[in-house]
Amino acid sequence: MLFNSLVFLVFFMLFFLVWSWAKQENLRRWVCIVVFSFIFYGWWDWRFVFLILFSGLVDYGAGLAMERMPSQKRWWLVGSLLVNIGSLAIFKYSGFIATSLEEVLGYWGITVDLYQRLPAFSLVVPVGISFYTFQSMSYTIDIYNNKLKPTRNIWHFFAYLSMFPQLVAGPIVRAKDILQQLKGVPKTSTVQIWLGMRLMTYGFFQKMVIADNLAPIVNQSFWNNNTQPSCLYWWMVMLAFSFQIYFDFAGYSSIARGLAKLMGYRFKSNFNHPYHALSLRDFWSRWHISLSTWFRDYLYIPLGGNKGSKWKAYRNMWLTMLISGLWHGAALNFIIWGAIHAFCLSIERLSQWPKYLHPYKAGRLLAWLMVLFQVVIAWVFFRATSFEQAMEILAKLFSTNLEGTELIATQYFDALIFLGLGVGIEVWYYLKRNYKPLKLATHSILYDTITIAILLFMCIFFRGTASEFIYFQF
Repeated sequence: MLFNSLVFLVFFMLFFLVWSWAKQENLRRWVCIVVFSFIFYGWWDWRFVFLILFSGLVDYGAGLAMERMPSQKRWWLVGSLLVNIGSLAIFKYSGFIATSLEEVLGYWGITVDLYQRLPAFSLVVPVGISFYTFQSMSYTIDIYNNKLKPTRNIWHFFAYLSMFPQLVAGPIVRAKDILQQLKGVPKTSTVQIWLGMRLMTYGFFQKMVIADNLAPIVNQSFWNNNTQPSCLYWWMVMLAFSFQIYFDFAGYSSIARGLAKLMGYRFKSNFNHPYHALSLRDFWSRWHISLSTWFRDYLYIPLGGNKGSKWKAYRNMWLTMLISGLWHGAALNFIIWGAIHAFCLSIERLSQWPKYLHPYKAGRLLAWLMVLFQVVIAWVFFRATSFEQAMEILAKLFSTNLEGTELIATQYFDALIFLGLGVGIEVWYYLKRNYKPLKLATHSILYDTITIAILLFMCIFFRGTASEFIYFQF
């Protein structure tokens, strides 16, 4: 069930009718959220509901057991982590494991088709499994670290775990932020409803107008192994993908946050204009914030973070980025994507180049270009369907071949328009944030009303072909 579909509109209207009655009492409120969230999730495949139920029951029980048996809480945490990581391994990484085993066995002259012999290796990946699994894991880890008290009401727990606005693609919310909000009667003021509608409208615009209109040239280029040799064409494609994935994912997050506001809840921002970053570290503080902070708090810092020797600090960073790559997908390309970011972060930390560039205007411009270059090159591996395709595209990017460049202005003019629109929006936000007169002029109800009207108009008349959100596959 996509946010940008008629089915979801009907679903949310029905939910809101029930919600207006249910939200006044704790149990009714929690049951309402859980039932509608399971309907929402089961719309893709009703069997997926049993997986989130199983994972949730394990973590709910483990949380209570850790409180009642503190001397054994380490084992309860281990059991919880094994179930969650095991679920990911079975449903998301079994194909990657099978392919790797086949290649190793093939090296020794043994030919075997594991997909045919073991059907478990060809399981369908449940939508959003990486998101709700990490959310559930953070609950038990926080209880183990005495940062959270377990909730005793199972409906309360599942309302936190399954809340449909962010269930399948984040933001990854924390129990300490949401469980407390779920206890009180949610208050939805006129201002909050207005802010929610504004967030949703902008989210639909990000997805339907920009991301969906950039998708055709990106998909055509990668699916068909486009033989276009022009280096400028491929730089345009990679910039198009960079903005497509950003506006697609940020659009989902904006809609999710807007829906939460209409319900009376607050989700933290998941994006903060990452392409404004002047260092790669800054980029990661702005991109998919809920995931990057999850890895920081539950992996990087427990490994030791920056403490200890420099070698250990770099080791911790590399492990975090490699696992982040693997979280996105069970393929070599995602691991390479993580490795590129780890390498560039290592160079940045070792050389301290941002410190020397940021004091100067020209230096800040150079820093911005350097970060954008690093991010775009890494996106090649993220989007390519194979390592071989990624290497072919890199070769074209760094060639001097301009043959066919003129086709960009003829066959791909629409893509240029929407790429320019995406760039223009980011420039506008930069100007609005950094120039006080413009910032003051855009803080008014009239400005918001006109903006929403324009965005709705564009969503209706300039929307691209509807497609799933990219991060659903993760």
